[in-house]
Amino acid sequence: MKLFLAAALLTIGFNSIAKANDDTVQLEATVEIPKLNVSEYHRPYVAVWVQDQNRNVVANLVVWYQMKKGNEGEGTKWLPDLRQWWRRSGRSLELPIDGVTGATRPAGKHTLKFASKDKQLAELASGEYELIVEAAREVGGREMVQIPFTWPPEKIVTRSAAGKTELGEVLLTVKP
Repeated sequence: MKLFLAAALLTIGFNSIAKANDDTVQLEATVEIPKLNVSEYHRPYVAVWVQDQNRNVVANLVVWYQMKKGNEGEGTKWLPDLRQWWRRSGRSLELPIDGVTGATRPAGKHTLKFASKDKQLAELASGEYELIVEAAREVGGREMVQIPFTWPPEKIVTRSAAGKTELGEVLLTVKP
């Protein structure tokens, strides 16, 4: 009987947590890093952020760069190659940024999920914004895509944009 009661209480607790999580606004972005057929391939550095209508960075979501010290020094040396992110936000930050920075990613699709309660979006006021994805690759190019969105959304909205070389499709979904 005690075991049954404990299981019932756990189920109620988990259902309450799940229901509480359903009340949060969600932002999901899928970033595609294309597989390139080049003689010298390096994984791109990628920055994903949210900017307001005045082009001010209001949330850094992710920054992927070389985390280990390599033959040419630490990867932070090449972060200024993410020119727009660096000028608008990166140069004033102390790296690594807890919960934001991470290692470069291989070719493929990478999904990022954020809830309105997450520290990156917790202070995002209602309004018009753009999701920005910028990629730069050593012995390669640099590319940036922008996707406008409204926060918080009134209904599920899905938008996409595609790069031509360093980025593939970028898909943004915001859910109320």
